[in-house]
Amino acid sequence: MTTTPIPVLTKKDFQTDQEVRWCPGCGDYAILSAVQSIFPELGIPREKFVVISGIGCSSRFPYYMNTYGFHTIHGRAPAVATGIKVMNPELEVWLATGDGDSLAIGGNHTIHMLRRNVGIKVLMFNNRIYGLTKGQFSPTSEFGKKTKSTPYGTADRPFNPLALVIGAEATFVARSVDVFQQHLKDTLKKAAAHQGSAYIEILQNCNIFNDGAWLGLTEKDARSEHVVQLEQGKPLIYGKNRDKGIRMNGLELEVVHLGNGHGLTEKDLLVHDEHNPNPAYAFLLAQMEEMPGFPAPIGVLRSWSRPRYEDVMSKQLQDVIAQRGPGDLSKLLRSGDTWEVK
Repeated sequence: MTTTPIPVLTKKDFQTDQEVRWCPGCGDYAILSAVQSIFPELGIPREKFVVISGIGCSSRFPYYMNTYGFHTIHGRAPAVATGIKVMNPELEVWLATGDGDSLAIGGNHTIHMLRRNVGIKVLMFNNRIYGLTKGQFSPTSEFGKKTKSTPYGTADRPFNPLALVIGAEATFVARSVDVFQQHLKDTLKKAAAHQGSAYIEILQNCNIFNDGAWLGLTEKDARSEHVVQLEQGKPLIYGKNRDKGIRMNGLELEVVHLGNGHGLTEKDLLVHDEHNPNPAYAFLLAQMEEMPGFPAPIGVLRSWSRPRYEDVMSKQLQDVIAQRGPGDLSKLLRSGDTWEVK
């Protein structure tokens, strides 16, 4: 028996003939380019990919991916994606969503998809604003932010997406940045290899309605001082001169300085373990940037394994069929209490 080899795919194979209609300079272009670049490297036939979206600027994504896809309704993309993955577990299902679509109207669907561990890869574009509807505050907008819908500053405390999904027991949690292209591609590949729900928060700039949302992290001079890159098995070290790091002090994280008479070396720092079974570790990392003097983490915060929802469902169906035989829909519809309407 011979098998047909998978054709060699390129980035161009995942591009469509649709005009990309994001504002010039939008961070979504960089995310689209990264996804189209890594898909050919996954060794998966193009017809096995499905891209799902809800509503928002990010949700134009399926139009620009030459794969199967659905542009669903506001906040409901996780429900549609779950249905597809459960009924067709062999499909590679990716979900493009934004901070408004997934954390406001879609918040409930998001957390339940993640707690079930459905094998879906979630790309959450976080620009801290409602861009498609032209500049209202979102669930991730900073406290006190002035927008068209909060002219005197929002009174809401923002969601921390990473902390939220860790609390929902997502089995893969990561963060990257639209303009950190190589890091973004590497993170996407790790998410693709994960068996279960994979959630990637992508910090993304909206240059029209929230320009500079992540300037403190993306500016060349700021990156080294305000960002710590999480790498499995390596100490949490950062700084232009790699002279700062993170260590545990009791139950708390602590920023320390290395060398120059401080008496501390890399051996004193916390070594990153994304496979730590205790979610408290990843939760501490997710809280860092909200603490004065701490850097923002990027990379994989958590990656652990437990049964996927679609596999559990499939086994359950097989077990019932083995015990009771194949179902008969016609017989089912005519069984139990029936009545005649006259």
